[in-house]
Amino acid sequence: MGGAVVDDEPSDVKAPDGGWGWAVLAGGFVITGFSYAFPKAVSVFFKELIREFGVGYSDCAWISSILLAMLYGTGPLCSVLVNKFGCRPVMMVGGLFASLGMVLASLATSIIHIYICTGVITGLGLALNFQPSLIMLNRYFSEKRPLANGLSAAGSPVALCCLSPLGQVLQYHYGWRGGFLILGGLLLNCCACGALMRPLVGPKKPQDQELQAVGEAERKLKPKKKLLDFSVFKDRGFLIYAIAASIMVLGLFVPPVFVVSYAKEMGNEDTKSALLLTILGFIDIFARPTCGLIAGMKWVRPRCVYLFSFAILFNGITDVISSQATDYPGLVVFCIFFGLSYGMVGALQFEVLMAIVGTKKFSSALGLVLLMEAIAVLVGPPGAGRLLDATHNYMYVFLLAGCEVILASIVICMGNFLCIKKKPDEPEAHLKNGAPVEMEKLNSLLEAEGGEHERAQPAGVRGGAAEAK
Repeated sequence: MGGAVVDDEPSDVKAPDGGWGWAVLAGGFVITGFSYAFPKAVSVFFKELIREFGVGYSDCAWISSILLAMLYGTGPLCSVLVNKFGCRPVMMVGGLFASLGMVLASLATSIIHIYICTGVITGLGLALNFQPSLIMLNRYFSEKRPLANGLSAAGSPVALCCLSPLGQVLQYHYGWRGGFLILGGLLLNCCACGALMRPLVGPKKPQDQELQAVGEAERKLKPKKKLLDFSVFKDRGFLIYAIAASIMVLGLFVPPVFVVSYAKEMGNEDTKSALLLTILGFIDIFARPTCGLIAGMKWVRPRCVYLFSFAILFNGITDVISSQATDYPGLVVFCIFFGLSYGMVGALQFEVLMAIVGTKKFSSALGLVLLMEAIAVLVGPPGAGRLLDATHNYMYVFLLAGCEVILASIVICMGNFLCIKKKPDEPEAHLKNGAPVEMEKLNSLLEAEGGEHERAQPAGVRGGAAEAK
């Protein structure tokens, strides 16, 4: 179960686009939910932690920040481990780490212990699950990949709607220590999801001993696979994507963090203000799979990067307009449109990356992009908080976030339009149900059809043709 050969996608294996892939998709749905919703769900325990350890809210907020930093910042480490050991063992070990961190945190005697246990250990465990689940989804789906990505991404809002109320119930009945212990047990489901990530195996072809010996010799001479492939930086498409994604993350997560406080500042009750996140999450649940379905259409998929750019632009404009909201109904309208645009971005971000770098380099590309985004995640929300402290006006916070996101959409759209040009001598890729098919595969199919046609001819015709030659 442990070598790169076990989990490396064979060159002659076609993505099944179904079958066991649906089980892989179910596992990815759960993993995505835990990875993105857990840092927000633990915030329901903050009041108890403040009372227990005598710290401030900003001290507790570091728990979620460290979780997110580990999820994004350990991307290259995850890429190395996946390329060396395969997706399934890495995910199962990650599930154990995620659970162990929460169990140890339930025994904490200081806030520093929770930083280490919940932030670092659980964050590392979730990271070791999140990235391999995306890689396996990419291997199992090709033509239906946009839909699969959209359905998998929908796990985030679904889990958020479930984990936050569950955390409140656990805190009420068992306290924060009991709640952490039960959540640690719940995270063991990551191991079960990891077990679903069955490696793709190529079809067995009958070979004699001589052919097998030649095949073994070729495998020995074949250079070892790179654990982290930095050659993706030579791809202009990847560079444009990485820069745009880093700029986007600076402002993307700011509105959900501040919208509840924005509503309270207007004089609304706590429960009424918290309802805004529920509205946002509910819209997000339906936006992600719907956008994935649209992105998989024949005429949309080749232009998926521009749909992604539109989704980012839509999100940024929503932030800018919401900065002028003066009452609760205005914020409700903002949450509806933000949930829609946020869901579109969530459904498309990894689909576009997969389309740019391909299956073989996706593991390394994903790890490096997540590392770049980790820096932006640590700068974005705290920077917006400092702006709020300086101005005491939420309008500037939402304006800044909107401008950052709009800039990201301009970078990815104009970068692809101006810098990514098809080479004139490059063979065009034919599309089959919206998925690219290389010219080599097309030629082999034509040759096979020609062979069948020749075998179907009478013997006399074939003999005459041979004489003519």
